[in-house]
Amino acid sequence: MTGLARHNTFWLRGRALIMGLMLAYLPVGFTTASVQAEGIEINNVETRLVENVYWLNADIDFNFSNKTLDALKNGVPITIELNIVVSRHRDYLWDETIATLQQRYQLQYHALTKQYLLKNLNSTSIQSHSSLKTALAALGNIINFPLLDKNLLEDHQQYSARMRASVDVEALPVPLRLLAYITSGWRLSSEWYEWPLKH
Repeated sequence: MTGLARHNTFWLRGRALIMGLMLAYLPVGFTTASVQAEGIEINNVETRLVENVYWLNADIDFNFSNKTLDALKNGVPITIELNIVVSRHRDYLWDETIATLQQRYQLQYHALTKQYLLKNLNSTSIQSHSSLKTALAALGNIINFPLLDKNLLEDHQQYSARMRASVDVEALPVPLRLLAYITSGWRLSSEWYEWPLKH
């Protein structure tokens, strides 16, 4: 066996050993297919015009980091913001902002009742959920949100809207907020999702 062949064999055996050790320390039931990257992703947004009002529906996936989930399990409320901007397209200048909206939600776990409470901070309505999965599904399922009055738009102009969802670090309790500034896993935000606003 040549020196190169021995080197390749040693390298392959070493890599196999490392992979074996990694698999041995994975939790029971863990598979690579079950891994979900932490973060927030807006999958789909649509608007429809009904009686001169644009209504918005959206589908958002929330995959909180372990730090966020640990804080939630320990009773720390997590605040989520939806920021929406409606703009008019202009050829020779930057686009003109027509409207900005902010929708805020608060998710909190109550250990005594073992319920997840999802509160709309704009309307103060509260939903109760028995599991984190159903609470996050409700949080990410935006239905019939009143976006904009059509009378604010001019005929023969091009308009678009964009939306971003994020965890509001500033709403955390002060000691945890300071920690969130210097550690990863807290600054969770989606990319801006943009779509044309037809009228």
